Amino acid sequence: MNKRLIIYILGWVLMIEGFAMQGSTLVGLWYHEKNFIYFLTTGIFIMTVGFLIVLKKPKNTKMYRRDGFAATAFSWIVLSLLGCLPLYLSKQIPSFIDAFFEIMSGFTTTGATILTDIEALDNCMLFWRSFSHWLGGMGVLVFLLAIIPTLGGNQSINLMKAESTGPNVDKAIPNLRTYAAILYAIYIGLSVLETILLMCGGMYFFDAVTTTFSTAGTGGFASYNNSIAHFNSYYLQGVISVFMILFGVNFYIYLLLLTRKFKKAFSSTELWVYLGIIAFSVITIGISIVKIFGNIFDAMHQSLFYVASIISTTGFAITDRNIWPEHTKVIILILTCLGACGGSTGGGLKISRLLILAKEIRKEFKLIVHPHTVHTIKIDGRKISHETTRSVSVYLMIYVAIVIVSTIVVAFDGYDFTTNFSAVLATVNNVGPGFGVVGSTGNYSSFSILSKIVFCFDMLAGRLELYPLLLAFAPSAWKKN
Repeated sequence: MNKRLIIYILGWVLMIEGFAMQGSTLVGLWYHEKNFIYFLTTGIFIMTVGFLIVLKKPKNTKMYRRDGFAATAFSWIVLSLLGCLPLYLSKQIPSFIDAFFEIMSGFTTTGATILTDIEALDNCMLFWRSFSHWLGGMGVLVFLLAIIPTLGGNQSINLMKAESTGPNVDKAIPNLRTYAAILYAIYIGLSVLETILLMCGGMYFFDAVTTTFSTAGTGGFASYNNSIAHFNSYYLQGVISVFMILFGVNFYIYLLLLTRKFKKAFSSTELWVYLGIIAFSVITIGISIVKIFGNIFDAMHQSLFYVASIISTTGFAITDRNIWPEHTKVIILILTCLGACGGSTGGGLKISRLLILAKEIRKEFKLIVHPHTVHTIKIDGRKISHETTRSVSVYLMIYVAIVIVSTIVVAFDGYDFTTNFSAVLATVNNVGPGFGVVGSTGNYSSFSILSKIVFCFDMLAGRLELYPLLLAFAPSAWKKN
């Protein structure tokens, strides 16, 4: 393990976080809030430490896959440990564990909260919560790759692999730094467009920006206790619904559209499966809740918003889903696990990963019938390697194991199975709200410290897609080659 290189990367991460905090400093000054001082001082301290670390670049910049995984895992842990300090030091969240939970939920774009009165927070705190979603959505290390030639060569691909979502990062990327910069340009462009459209619907600038941050990162932190229901507007809720779906699409599709490779973009199997699942779910749930809302338009509006919110793993809410029919809750739980497309800002298992699993199952059945034939798995004409299919299968086993163990540990708090199981699924899939106590109108404040730590682990494991977090703490990974 290249420890010096990992520390060097952490130094750059600290500088980025410290600089990012100054956005909240400006917000606090604008609204005459005294708590801006905690962002100013903490940010300066973090940037100073980071600057001192990066003064000397390590001689050995060779990065193996395990180095990339370790750097990614520790970067996200450090981001959360230091990112929660303004919330804790200002006493706006008096408990350090609660503050850590809140900002971990922010950076991992989960949106689970321990706050019972969100509107009691200063605007600078609300801004930081939402901005943590935006930073975590595309990834801090992807941003790092976009702005500085940290390592050089193709070794940075190991950082991209560790932080990007989905089963694999295309190895045929000619210039990784340019690719990362283009991804962020698309990310910023979509964010600006959503902000403008929300303001056109009458939303105040601050609300439009923070809502966009939460939508773009598919996080779900809102500035009001009743979430997006505060904006009682079909237009505003419709715009948010559309952008939740858009941010759940693989960003490589947008890159293809920008380069006018329309045929390749629209022939993506993952894209059409993603849109197909959305359409089926919206219609099925919409028809099921017509009696609750009185007319088909309102029912479909509610259904579209919630399907977009859950499958993109954003977690915004506009009504209480606990009163919906039981079969709609089953659909929502399935969508919670499915998640968005690989290469998006969304969480969950990912549509691309499930496509690979489905094709692998089909291949096994064919081998049973015709054992001497050769079968290969292809998606969009591209052959999927055995290494990738094996990795996906192992991923699913680890995923199930984490869900089972986490549910058992959380169950000691004494809540019902629906609450415990949905809370674990909501955190490990980075969705946020579940059912019962942690429903769209509830929160995680009443859970024990142990359960909150488990949820923090689940959130981070889900965002980093299990491997980086688990390998970073595996003793064997730290042994010399």
